Amino acid sequence: MAGPGWIGVDLGTQSVRAVVADADGIVLARATRPLTSHRDGVRHEQDPQAWLDAVDGVLAEVTQGRIEGISVCSTSGTFLLTDPSGRPVTPALMYDDARAADRRDHIVDADAERWSTAMQPTWALPKILALIADGYDLANHRVVHSADFVAAHLVGHPVATDTSHALKTGYDLIADTWPTAAFEKLGLPISAFPDVVLPGTELGRTSAGVPVYAGMTDGCAAQIAAGALAPGAWNSVLGTTLVLKGVSKDLLDDPTGAVYSHRHPDGGWLPGGASSTGAGVLTELLPGADLDALDQAARALGPIDAVTYPLTKTGERFPFVAPRAERFTLGATPDDLHTYAAVLQGVAFIERLAFEHLEKLGADPVHSVSLTGGATRSGYWNQLRSDVLGVPVELPAVPDPAYGMAVLAASAGTEVTATARRMVRVDHILEPRKQSLDDLYGEFVAELDRRGYRG
Repeated sequence: MAGPGWIGVDLGTQSVRAVVADADGIVLARATRPLTSHRDGVRHEQDPQAWLDAVDGVLAEVTQGRIEGISVCSTSGTFLLTDPSGRPVTPALMYDDARAADRRDHIVDADAERWSTAMQPTWALPKILALIADGYDLANHRVVHSADFVAAHLVGHPVATDTSHALKTGYDLIADTWPTAAFEKLGLPISAFPDVVLPGTELGRTSAGVPVYAGMTDGCAAQIAAGALAPGAWNSVLGTTLVLKGVSKDLLDDPTGAVYSHRHPDGGWLPGGASSTGAGVLTELLPGADLDALDQAARALGPIDAVTYPLTKTGERFPFVAPRAERFTLGATPDDLHTYAAVLQGVAFIERLAFEHLEKLGADPVHSVSLTGGATRSGYWNQLRSDVLGVPVELPAVPDPAYGMAVLAASAGTEVTATARRMVRVDHILEPRKQSLDDLYGEFVAELDRRGYRG
């Protein structure tokens, strides 16, 4: 491998991935190792030791030549408890583990002004209370996010966390501190929580002398990989569900709780939200269907006079909060092809509605959207989304959270926005075309309102 290079590691749910990139953004090496999870009803756990084994494996495969830095991202809200020396004493409780949903109200009672709209049942803080109820004494343990656990393994000692991973553990990003008074009401000792630093801060060095830098959550890492780091530029990640992330100079205040913001490493904020709609509904509505064939047929069919609100489960989180929202279809979908096309249009409509909501909150007008996620394999869907949004969409060359962490590591001591401008490449740009879906979009929004989903 040529050098020097920077390594990004993505600690995902199903695998650990590593990417090495040079100063010009050229990918020099890649590696991946699988991970397994244990699910039991609403519980979802992983073995932290499996993370370390997988990380050691990918790093051994890609670490050739001169490495200038490493950074790690992981799923937002995944954590474990360790002893003071950093040894795990619990499994990792995953980002979507819902065992502590009934403890959200207790947290809100401790500080309603802070958490009445911001706290969600699957965030880390409710699950920390659940572990206390199970008998864990937090005075003798440390709360460690998954990326922090891996970073500590790499440098040989416990490390600080970053503002991105700390968000769902209750960190106050505005005051830049743990909320001491609220934690006291909840019986949470501050000593159990790590110091917090900005992403890109050096946490320590490996035995070989390679700096390890504080990372970000996987969604923020994907945003860096997409190069969407300036106001007006957005990253839209479409896979099983839809996630939007962008940039604002000032913190956006959303009284509905649909939008929350991370700190931008360069200053300002990274607002966004995660919808319960997305491509995941296709496998439920069209089990066993040849989606590639349907995609080709949909391209020939073009826009149709039908739309499906494509919820993957009951309840919506973004661009509005509606716990009882349910999937519906407007218009006729007499066959698989029309069912497929109606879902694609529904996702594009929710995406448009999300951007309208963000602009109402004060976000800069959208001038470009980078598309990432598994659904970008559909060229027809990419173009449809550009048409519905009325703005160009960009397809990044390396839309990988691990690559985003390589960019963050390469930016240590400088602005990540400038580093991304140098390293991130756009593979393709799609310009919006005139289309005839405005009336149907209006009917779709009116139906959401008629059902009371938008308050």
